[in-house]
Amino acid sequence: MLLLVCTTLALAATPALSPDEAAVDARLKAISRELRCLVCQNETLADSNAKLAQNLRREVRKLIADGHSDSEVISFLTERYGDFVRYRPPFKPLTWLLWLGPFALLGCGALMLGHIVQRQKQQDAPPPDAATAARINALLAQQNKDTLA
Repeated sequence: MLLLVCTTLALAATPALSPDEAAVDARLKAISRELRCLVCQNETLADSNAKLAQNLRREVRKLIADGHSDSEVISFLTERYGDFVRYRPPFKPLTWLLWLGPFALLGCGALMLGHIVQRQKQQDAPPPDAATAARINALLAQQNKDTLA
């Protein structure tokens, strides 16, 4: 009973977010989904629990509260940490290989497969003429006869 009363009082004492804070939180979540955690490389800033991610989220919240736009916040972090901090890097000469590399590898694989198939077709022997086929059949019949005897 005492636990129920304490829990109710604790929940009642939690302040509700003001509309401004709710807007800041919404923008923080949206921006954090666009940024990579520098420690946990396969997680967004929003998903990471690393200490550095918490510090970066705090920094992003401060920039938003200071009135910076989303693009200004992302630009600030990109200038500070490089394009690596962006979860989806921009398409520019330095990242062309990153964006186009998978397609280039797929194309090379298709060319190699085509080359292998073409070579395989060229290596197939032509069917034997009638005289050679008769000779092969006679040899096979002789071998079967010797094996059974």
